[in-house]
Amino acid sequence: MHLLGVSALVLATATFASAATTKPTSTSSGVLAVESPAWLPDFGVPSGVNAGYPTGALNTSKTLSHKTLDLSAYPEPWEAPSTTHAEIKAVMNAIDWTKVPKAPIVKTNSNGEIDMTKYDESKDAYCWWSSTNCVKPKSSYLPPDVSVCPNSGDWGLNYDDGPFNPIGDDTDKWAEPELYNFLAENGNQKATLFYIGSNVVTFPEAAKRAINDGHVLCVHTWSHPSMTTQTNAQVVAELYWTLRAIKEATGVTTKCWRPPFGDVDDRVRAIAWQMGLQTMLWDQDTNDWDMPGDGGGKLAPSKVDGYFEDWIETRKKGTDKHGHIVLQHELNNATVKMAEKWLPKLQESFNVVSIQQCLNVTQPYWETNWVYPTKNENVTAITNTTTAIPSVGPSTTDINLGYTATSSIPSASSASSAKSTTTDLSVKSSNTDESSASLVAVHGLSLLAATALCASYLL
Repeated sequence: MHLLGVSALVLATATFASAATTKPTSTSSGVLAVESPAWLPDFGVPSGVNAGYPTGALNTSKTLSHKTLDLSAYPEPWEAPSTTHAEIKAVMNAIDWTKVPKAPIVKTNSNGEIDMTKYDESKDAYCWWSSTNCVKPKSSYLPPDVSVCPNSGDWGLNYDDGPFNPIGDDTDKWAEPELYNFLAENGNQKATLFYIGSNVVTFPEAAKRAINDGHVLCVHTWSHPSMTTQTNAQVVAELYWTLRAIKEATGVTTKCWRPPFGDVDDRVRAIAWQMGLQTMLWDQDTNDWDMPGDGGGKLAPSKVDGYFEDWIETRKKGTDKHGHIVLQHELNNATVKMAEKWLPKLQESFNVVSIQQCLNVTQPYWETNWVYPTKNENVTAITNTTTAIPSVGPSTTDINLGYTATSSIPSASSASSAKSTTTDLSVKSSNTDESSASLVAVHGLSLLAATALCASYLL
């Protein structure tokens, strides 16, 4: 079952500057500094993938190639991946395990469900979301989870479990690119997509279509387990193979992930964070996954309709205290039908944007050539360029979540070339535009409103 939580965030985008000579251990906010994943293979930019955020007409053809990635290089789709592979060992060796809390591995009961019977909710020593909906880690060097849009009226559109693969029956009409085409044809709508690695390796063309359409791609594990039930090595493997699949299919290394069922604690967060991934949850749940459909359940669609009706009515009353990140899925025919039914109605009442846009995160990947619109920009306003992009103006705060990129990343000037760059995502207090020759990318907007709202949302 998907659980419900209410939380907040402190997240910023920032100036990409040249590397410091020493590796930082923490940021000005006390958050552990992390690096772009140098342990991922350098696949280069795949053919058929944009060099950056799309600005022209989108491809809405109704068919996609079903050619897979090289499956021999990956674990069996939908099976628990091995933890002894050399690539997993390389990641394990790169992680600072002194910064991974020793939270116990959660047990499951005879039904395979998480066993919460022995967990002390009053102490919640490891900020276990499944038990307490905690989103502010007890480990001070970890950033809070993202689960709301800070501004009332925003709807951070997102879908889990994609890309929806054809399965060889009459429901295939709902498989991708059905939803992506619908989004393109309804206001050029952008969304955040939390991808299952097993689905990416078996349907990489759908991932290409999504990124070419300007959606944001995030990790949702390889085989969709409850992550607190996994060993450290299993957590690494679930995240790694999905990061790898997304990068091979699309050329980007994402910075975001969502735990299946929302099941995360500080141990899992710390591993994900050191693998370059920010934890993203939600504050409202459609439960659409449980509707009758291929692989679905028995929840009446009318019940899901009721949730949407209530959210829209609340918005009309103006009683929302913040914007929303509402859990939806591209899991099957039923969830895609529901998504298409309600999107136009949501667009009438909300400012529907991707999660990243509602947070003003303009660079959701470690690669610097993908620059997405800010919150106040139209989704078609960003122009891909091979020249320097000017600063958006002076910042008034100092927020640093410690991203330091050190891997080879494609430059904005060439879709086929790469340059080794070290970057520091930090927002510096300044009265003048950034003009340093050390800048290698765009100066983004920090999410100033998030810090002000944080105290009222954090549990």
